[in-house]
Amino acid sequence: MAGVLMKLDLTPGQASVAVTGVSAALWVILNKVNNAKLKALKMDQTVVCISDKASGRESKVAVDRKFFANLISLYKVCCPGVLSKEFALTLSVAGSLVARTWLDILSIDNHTRIESAIVAMDQELFKKHMSLFILLTPLLAVTNNVLKYSLNSLQLAFRVRLTKYLYNIYLEKLVYYKMGNLDGRIANVDQLLTQDVEKFSDTITELYSNISKPILDIAIYATKLTKVLGAHTPLAMIGYMLISGGFLTRLRKPVSKMTVDEQKLEGEYRFVNSRLITHSEEIAFYEGSSFEKRTIEKIFRKLVNHLKSMILFRFNMGFIDNIIAKYLATLVGFYIVSRPFLAETSRFRQQSHSSRLEDYYKSGRMLLKMAEAMGRVALAGRELTRLAGLTSRVNELIEVLEDLKKDQFVRQQVVSGPSKKEESSESKIVNGQTQDFKELTLASFGLTLQSRGRIIVANGLIKFDSVPLIAPNGSVLIESLDFEIAHGQNVLVRGSNGCGKSSLFRVLGGLWPVFAGTVMKPARKNLFYIPQKPYMTLGTFRDQLIYPDTTEDMRRKKIRDADLETIIEQANLTKVLKTHGWEKVAEWIDVLSGGEKQRMAMARLFYHCPQWAILDECSSQISVDTECQLYDICRQKNITLITVSHRDTLWAHHEKCLKFTDNKQVLLLDVVDGKEPLF
Repeated sequence: MAGVLMKLDLTPGQASVAVTGVSAALWVILNKVNNAKLKALKMDQTVVCISDKASGRESKVAVDRKFFANLISLYKVCCPGVLSKEFALTLSVAGSLVARTWLDILSIDNHTRIESAIVAMDQELFKKHMSLFILLTPLLAVTNNVLKYSLNSLQLAFRVRLTKYLYNIYLEKLVYYKMGNLDGRIANVDQLLTQDVEKFSDTITELYSNISKPILDIAIYATKLTKVLGAHTPLAMIGYMLISGGFLTRLRKPVSKMTVDEQKLEGEYRFVNSRLITHSEEIAFYEGSSFEKRTIEKIFRKLVNHLKSMILFRFNMGFIDNIIAKYLATLVGFYIVSRPFLAETSRFRQQSHSSRLEDYYKSGRMLLKMAEAMGRVALAGRELTRLAGLTSRVNELIEVLEDLKKDQFVRQQVVSGPSKKEESSESKIVNGQTQDFKELTLASFGLTLQSRGRIIVANGLIKFDSVPLIAPNGSVLIESLDFEIAHGQNVLVRGSNGCGKSSLFRVLGGLWPVFAGTVMKPARKNLFYIPQKPYMTLGTFRDQLIYPDTTEDMRRKKIRDADLETIIEQANLTKVLKTHGWEKVAEWIDVLSGGEKQRMAMARLFYHCPQWAILDECSSQISVDTECQLYDICRQKNITLITVSHRDTLWAHHEKCLKFTDNKQVLLLDVVDGKEPLF
């Protein structure tokens, strides 16, 4: 380029204009090409929506009053008070910034004097200020590293504080279950709890450093420059900063929304990959790898397209940022600093050349530093808009967690069917005969998601009185549950698949809300549930048995390993204990066989010894003889059982049968002589 301009015989001014024009033309052409590519990619894009299913509307994300209110609220979580560790680290960062600015001013003054000594050929003065520079060097190094240490520690402290706050709510009152099964506002909560919290903590700390230091520099350098050049010089620079900063902030407005979308798409991409791992066996049996590959590629393409649009936006903004916040700011700074020296009535005309040169170097460098600080403040708007997006994400998570803690959830509802008194024109076949049936929803009963019935704690009784069994999506499984079970009466639950047996247990366990009617049930600690696939936790062999107790809880209950060995023997797991021992840590879900895991779940029941237990097909991989022994032990321990099983051998261990019929009725029948009752 330089050679071509020389051949054209252009003046320096004309060459500068030519270079600027060519650069601008190339920028416009590249911009149009990138836009065309993005449009082509978006036309080929297949939309796959996973997250935020029930939000119904998208909240506006911008640097506005709502953002600052949310940011202050989150900051109070991260830094709870003046006596907290986080506040001390905040002061440490502030002190380091002040020290570094003070050292910068000393360095500017000392460098100017070193150069003056060189020009004046004063060897003694040169040695004096070089010695001072050597003394300042370790102070500068220590200050810079203390600042970095304080910033990194503050980022980690904010993340720890915010993570603990979120998990305290998330793991309280079954909120973690409600988030994924009852509420539909947030998907990929793991993305929010981990990656988004980390990015929020890092961004707010970096923004604090990147704004506070330049503002401090501006204040100090403005004071110094006012004494040398007058108040109009720093005021002019501050005015330019306010105008340019406001202009750039307005241009960066889309960054907040882009950040929110980026995190959502990252969460979707993580979700489809984790889903592939979770369902790998089923997918392998179906040989569905090609289909899953297409799905993953569609999600990944969405993410890539969005990232490309963000790169293009940053490219465009970077072009404007460099001109306005850097080069134009420097140009304005040179013009402003020249006015006091070039004015006809300037006091500097009375000074000697060396004195004037020293004043110019000192004030010029301070003004340059001030211009750089103003440029960083203007560019900080870029981080501010990004922080707005992250703040919106984390604040939305907190709002949903707080709602679920209060048992208030939002979910997309099934289409409302006929009212409770109306019959549908649809029909179904029951026992070979066609019968009319009513397809009811939550709205059919005049209820909403926030409607609640009564729950009464009664340890010796389970009773349902006019309780509709309603799924979280609003569909009615059973119109009315009306039955009573006394402690000591084992109940065998029978019914076809999908009739509502597991849903009844979710209501009993407090996982699903009671929308209407009255439920009398034992306290949660007196009701134990064993699913068909037992859960094996991370930890030792002992941890599998006493879960969810810890070893300290076990000691507090005055239970010894000898007592645990008795329980292990009752569950026919003695050989497994001898093989592994109490302290071995393993992935027990892979180490134990299916029957061993189900026997471990029964051993866990014997350890906790509650008043009531729900056994949901939990002995399907255990032999009949061993199963009967386990049920006899439950009887000896006075544990009342509510069992779901299709084995006829279990009738002898139950006094009642809770029958779910095909016409959506629930009957409580007596079991006579260990045989299935007729109805």
